[in-house]
Amino acid sequence: MGLDEIRDRATLTVEEAAELLGVGRSCAYDATRRGDIPAVRPGRRLVVPIPALIRLLEQPVGDQQPA
Repeated sequence: MGLDEIRDRATLTVEEAAELLGVGRSCAYDATRRGDIPAVRPGRRLVVPIPALIRLLEQPVGDQQPA
């Protein structure tokens, strides 16, 4: 899955975001709990908004927010 495939969607599951970021599922869920990966819970599902994920992907590695 690449950025071109997701641009027409509003959100991704945490599992899909993990695949795109190249991290494991549990690592992605931990990152959402810490706020490192922005996520919302509309109802029971936890999803990652595409615009927020794209901003995260475009952020230079050295510019990460401290935990």
